[in-house]
Amino acid sequence: MKSLRVLVLEDHDFQRSFAVNMLRQLGCQEVFEAVDGAQALSVLDKVGKVDIALCDLCMDGMDGLEFLQRIGHSALVHSVIISSSLSADLRRTVQQIVSLLGLKMLGDVGKPMKAPALNNLLKEHLCGSGVVSPACAPVELANEDEVRGALRKQQLKAWYQPKVNLSTGEVEGVEVLTRWQHPASGILSPAVFMPVLEHCGLLDELLFAQLDTSLRLQQQARSDGFVLNLAFNLHVTQLINSDLTSIVKRILKLHSAAGSSLTFELTESGLLESSVTSLETMVRLRMMGCQLSIDDFGAGFSSLQRLCQLPFNEIKLDGEFIRTLKHEPRCRAAISSTLALGKSLGMSVVIEGIENKEEHDLLLGLGCTLGQGYFYARPMTGEELLRWLPARAGSGNKAEM
Repeated sequence: MKSLRVLVLEDHDFQRSFAVNMLRQLGCQEVFEAVDGAQALSVLDKVGKVDIALCDLCMDGMDGLEFLQRIGHSALVHSVIISSSLSADLRRTVQQIVSLLGLKMLGDVGKPMKAPALNNLLKEHLCGSGVVSPACAPVELANEDEVRGALRKQQLKAWYQPKVNLSTGEVEGVEVLTRWQHPASGILSPAVFMPVLEHCGLLDELLFAQLDTSLRLQQQARSDGFVLNLAFNLHVTQLINSDLTSIVKRILKLHSAAGSSLTFELTESGLLESSVTSLETMVRLRMMGCQLSIDDFGAGFSSLQRLCQLPFNEIKLDGEFIRTLKHEPRCRAAISSTLALGKSLGMSVVIEGIENKEEHDLLLGLGCTLGQGYFYARPMTGEELLRWLPARAGSGNKAEM
């Protein structure tokens, strides 16, 4: 293993010595130590920057939390490993603080430390992984004229990610996403162009084009024996367009499609204040038979209030709850509570971000019905979807499961 410079912050003499010896046995030749944050800062002044700080949190004198705040954004420490006997919920919050401070969070080895867990994190550092700080470089947005041209030339394509019944494996619908099929740069992420479309007031034009394309695809899938609900992301600013519902109704009529075959997903963070027009739009969409889904549920601060006040009939639980499902009882409790809430309110619940069979099985055990994520399928083009559906059905509706 390439030699790493590691600083150990631990006020307990035996545990500090144990950590230092373990790091040396794992191949770290330069290991420095400190009994508290103040001494750690002094060590850094003398030896310069280190690759990793292995940090306890509760210490006499300057504790680990204050030390992390002092060295955040300083470039004196590249990555952090937490070693603490604090409860899991507190350690999880500290991990968020570390990332917000501009440091890379490698992981949490707990106490007592185990050599295999620590060795894995050291290898992750050498491979450049770990939890990336949100202080990374922002996405470079596309030129406004280019985006307008892409929309005009129909380069902004609809892609589809299936929603799956966890019990049966059957595909019950798809979320309609957007990818830019750039003639020179290939497939571009929505992060590059969606903010530009919003700024230019072009989200409705994109939505109506996607509706037309996706309803044609829905008809093709139905002729092959597959009934798909289409879910579209709707920005809160689009709700103030008083013509939105009449245009949606016209497009549905053009394709002889029912409103019940559509779902509109709205992110709760944009719904803090609702105008009369936006509320009327939501009601009219429901009157047409469309489903309204509150997207990224649990990621904002007004979820329950929004559920009580606005006419949603689906909850889409934020994928972050899945990340620590296996290890965090609180996440399991939050998912179970959301499922119970949905049932009591007569609302369906969709779980986002399912990436492996273990997560699938855990969620199925909690009573989840609908899920979406890479475990089932990644977003794909319409042509790929029409090939994927019968292939999945031919394998017993449980492809990749």
